[in-house]
Amino acid sequence: MSTAASKTKSRKTKIAGQGKPDALTLAALADGQAPIPAEDATLSGYYEEQGASRGELRLDVDGVTPQMTASGLFVSGLADRLHWIAKITPTRIPDRWVGDIWFKDGAAALLPHSKVEITATTAIQEATVRFTGDGLAPMARTYRRKSPGFHSVEFEFDVVDGTTAPTQIDTHAHPNRPAGLPRETLSIETAFRRAGLDVSTTPSGAQVPLSLAGADNVWSDTEMHDAMQIYWSRFANKAQWSLWVLFAAQHQQGPNLGGVMFDSIGPNHRQGTAIFNDSFIATPPAGDAAPEAWVQRMRFWTACHEMGHAFNLAHSWQKALGTQWIPIGNEPEARSFMNYPFRVANGQTAFFRDFAYRFSDQELLFMRHAPERFVQMGNANWFDHHGFEQAETSLEPAFRVELRVNRPSPVFEFLEPCVVEIKLTNATDEPKLVNEQVLQESERMVIVIKRDGQEARQWMPFAHYCYKGRQTVLEPGASRYEALFIGAGENGWDLAEPGYYTVQAVLRVSDVDYVSNALRIKVKPPRSYEEEDLAQDFFSEDVGRILTFNGSRSKVLSGANDVLREVADRLPGRAVARHARVALARPLRREGKVLALPEKMQSELDSAADVGGRIVLARAQPIEAQNELSEALVAEPDKAAETFGHIDYKNYVDDLSKSFMAEGNQQAAVDVQDTMLATLEARKVAKPVLEEIKLQRTLLDSASSRT
Repeated sequence: MSTAASKTKSRKTKIAGQGKPDALTLAALADGQAPIPAEDATLSGYYEEQGASRGELRLDVDGVTPQMTASGLFVSGLADRLHWIAKITPTRIPDRWVGDIWFKDGAAALLPHSKVEITATTAIQEATVRFTGDGLAPMARTYRRKSPGFHSVEFEFDVVDGTTAPTQIDTHAHPNRPAGLPRETLSIETAFRRAGLDVSTTPSGAQVPLSLAGADNVWSDTEMHDAMQIYWSRFANKAQWSLWVLFAAQHQQGPNLGGVMFDSIGPNHRQGTAIFNDSFIATPPAGDAAPEAWVQRMRFWTACHEMGHAFNLAHSWQKALGTQWIPIGNEPEARSFMNYPFRVANGQTAFFRDFAYRFSDQELLFMRHAPERFVQMGNANWFDHHGFEQAETSLEPAFRVELRVNRPSPVFEFLEPCVVEIKLTNATDEPKLVNEQVLQESERMVIVIKRDGQEARQWMPFAHYCYKGRQTVLEPGASRYEALFIGAGENGWDLAEPGYYTVQAVLRVSDVDYVSNALRIKVKPPRSYEEEDLAQDFFSEDVGRILTFNGSRSKVLSGANDVLREVADRLPGRAVARHARVALARPLRREGKVLALPEKMQSELDSAADVGGRIVLARAQPIEAQNELSEALVAEPDKAAETFGHIDYKNYVDDLSKSFMAEGNQQAAVDVQDTMLATLEARKVAKPVLEEIKLQRTLLDSASSRT
């Protein structure tokens, strides 16, 4: 081997992106708490352009997990920017690499060239990039290294009273691990430093009062967002390389939710994550050799997983979605923080046997070299800018997927929130196992909405959850159903303007993609100027969020609640009024936590804690809730069933019935069940659903007679 080649290889510590880790993987980890060599011993990292220009270079050729990639930024004037990425290879000359530019984003005229030649100097930590190709005159830029990390990021870990923050683990505490894995106390910070990030932590470590969770001691997304505004010392309504991590006991969805990137309120997303220590991640498999170590490892994995989402990383099996980030493809067997241990072949035992506590190469490439707005917290919305590939369908499909609406024709009134039902049917003659949340996890499906004459848009739901994969049996010919409010999402209102739309879904089940029917939907034009006037306020992101989550008490969304009240009062009897009444009523059924802020704040960027913000408990208003729900659901039951669809209609009526029972009004509870039964019988709803209602009706009768 030549001297130059030897020098280049000495800087490479390549780690496989998925599957069983090789010897180099383990060697890269052997340095324990300081896996990245000293700054003056490497060339990889972040460089700033010398001179008056404001360009950037990220060189990725040595240290831990080098991707043999260079990327950079050209800046011109106030607005013109061009981000480029090149795959590079070493030459015979020491510390020199060449390669082709394969990605450009922005003002292409700033860099018409197609090739790079990079020469770096270790002693003075400088790099010169020579741009060539396409018959153009060469152009050279010089850069000075500022950091061995590709981005500087700050983490803050806060804990709910009575909960712990598992921010580090002993890598040998559990016997199921890669052979040769070095023993170390691995911290979350170190795991992300190995991903190429310059990590710092804030000294806050705040103890978030358990009382903020209310009487039930569980958390909703809105409550966590309110808590983040008070307790996160860096909270600001702007994009920043900073992330808040909350360790709590449980989410209101129950023990099947292990963690969530909950922050999707307001204009800046992906800034807050939560880990629920008392969820399924605290239940080791029966007979596990080291149950306590298993739990600690799962909590550590969950924290890194949810924090990875904050960097806009998708799950390993569902990366092939989105629009612009070309190289990302699905990695269903990746031993990565972004995969679910129980999803790989042979389950979590096989996953952890080969798991080296790292992200995959594709994920490293994205975090280090994608345009900053794709990665930075609070910048591009969740799961934006990932690549797309064709659905992997089966020639003999085991399942059938159908989109439908429970009305004579798929026609919606102007302003009416568009709710469709997705139906999954076992199309074989034998029982099949499916995940219980197969129709609830948005990561399992892609829904495309295309208005006639316009480009297609992907529905991007407001919330993304991490569920435990629990299997259930779907008998031959049997189906599972779910209602989806696809009218609005992070793209805005996808189904608002009058006209014709085509909606189609792809659902992934057991690593096979199933394509639905193409559902044609018509949105009627407004009936009056009054509707057009209301639409200006109604088609907002905040109203869309409230309708998605069936209501909110958040002060941040109070203006949107005012819009819903106005719609309900001015358009009685219309479908949109029924939706508005349900959204206004449901939060009133029980006590709820809200963030209380001063009437006047100096700036929207003020920290809630700095201005005296606090979490307060709002009283339940059951009578008001019952009146609103009765008007929406019972006054015209057939129209209500058509408006909400059979699934949501039944759920809402059941909630109303429970509310009456809680207030001691058993007869009212029985009456609304009778109304629902008659309505759904007339609409020829499936027999099992009607039998369930009859059983509920019998139980209510029994409770009433005992009273």
